[in-house]
Amino acid sequence: MTGDPVSLGYPFSGRWLVQNSPANRVPSHGTHLFGTTYAIDFVPVDDRGRSAPLGLGSLFRPQAPQLFTGFGRPILAPCSGVVVATHDGELDHHSYRGLPSVGYALSQHRRAAHGWTGLAGNYVVVEVRLGAFVALCHLREGSITVAPGQSVAAGEVVGQCGNSGNSTEPHLHVQAIDQIDVTRAKGLPLAFPHGLPRNGRIVEAP
Repeated sequence: MTGDPVSLGYPFSGRWLVQNSPANRVPSHGTHLFGTTYAIDFVPVDDRGRSAPLGLGSLFRPQAPQLFTGFGRPILAPCSGVVVATHDGELDHHSYRGLPSVGYALSQHRRAAHGWTGLAGNYVVVEVRLGAFVALCHLREGSITVAPGQSVAAGEVVGQCGNSGNSTEPHLHVQAIDQIDVTRAKGLPLAFPHGLPRNGRIVEAP
């Protein structure tokens, strides 16, 4: 049985492109594993809606994450709560667009074999209420500013946008789960201001 939606503010400022939204399909990422049923991705973009310039080189070879406009952007607590888990130390790997993304996709099983950490990369998990936890994933290595047991207020910086874990370019993965053990957790629906955004929409937060 699905729990009540978890109401969140956007965990960032500026312009972000919506991808893999549960407003378009459920499960949003094609699986219920690790409580990702209602997960959503946000890709930071510039004023032209681009995450990074797309040239001939980027179509044929991986790119350093530092070339992307959103790499290192602050990630904010989307609600008040208590930090219950963090993980850091996963490298920010190169980004894969164009032809390199095919090879990256074929190697996804190796990352999945490493479980939650292999997929989520660096992350922060905040307990919102009893039986509701929010995970912010793919954070930049060394950027996490909070620790388990720490109370956070909505809008407080908890880390930076990175490209760790199962990520083809710097972005933020957000999901809500019903327990801290992600191997057994079920996903919970999310609610954002003005409704759940659909794929392809650019949301802008102050």
